[in-house]
Amino acid sequence: MTYWNAVLLGLVQGVAEFLPISSSGHLAVLQNFLAIGDMENHMLFDVLLHLGTLAAVILAFWKDVREVVTEFARMLHIRRTPRGLRPNRRERRLISFLIIATLPLIPAAFLSNVVESLYQNTFFIGFAFILTGFLLFAADRMGHGNKDERSSTTADALVVGLAQAVAVVPGLSRSGTTISFGMLRGFERSFAVKFSFLLSIPAVLGANLVSIIKVFSTGVEWSYVPMYLVGVACAFVSGYFAIYFLRLVVQRGKFGGFCYYCWGAGLVTLLLSLIS
Repeated sequence: MTYWNAVLLGLVQGVAEFLPISSSGHLAVLQNFLAIGDMENHMLFDVLLHLGTLAAVILAFWKDVREVVTEFARMLHIRRTPRGLRPNRRERRLISFLIIATLPLIPAAFLSNVVESLYQNTFFIGFAFILTGFLLFAADRMGHGNKDERSSTTADALVVGLAQAVAVVPGLSRSGTTISFGMLRGFERSFAVKFSFLLSIPAVLGANLVSIIKVFSTGVEWSYVPMYLVGVACAFVSGYFAIYFLRLVVQRGKFGGFCYYCWGAGLVTLLLSLIS
């Protein structure tokens, strides 16, 4: 690991985590073909990168995050609802949908060893890139709904949650898959993006809580920490601007344009797999 590697991995994590092109797939390709991104020996860096992109999500959707957290605290009676103020039913519906959509990750967690083995299977990653492209293509052409928190259903939330659980495999973009399935279920485009990124917060927090425990149980090489922090800063900044760019692209109806990149990345990955 060098500073340049940390910068490169931070940029890849930040951009590919939020654009619908699969950060896990790109990091796996870098590791398998260029010997860059060996997270097995730098688990703390992997955790910090994800926390950096999580901070980018929270900043980009700060108003929504604050409203959800505030209303959730009132639902649990941790925070008192001001006298004369009624519960925000719209926010409470959104919270219930986020909880429902997060549940499919629980059984998926028991398949972590299977998922980790796929990081070495570049043929699988190549086909997953191509599948991501088809999902983006379909969603952009068929996803023209107007559902939001008030008109979505429990079934809609569950479908998006199942999509997120499947998208834990490398090469299948989490953001691309959840946004696509949201749009295919009739979500309004900006709501599909918001729901996808709000849904990523508990997913990333849960996964990294487990990883942090594992990291400190195996030991930390503290001399690498300054290098890690440089990569995290790159992930945070690039991630924030990637979110801004994606929201702009989706609102302009150009979401499907990413399919061509995913198809190209998939074909290149398959070709490299054949000749390596």
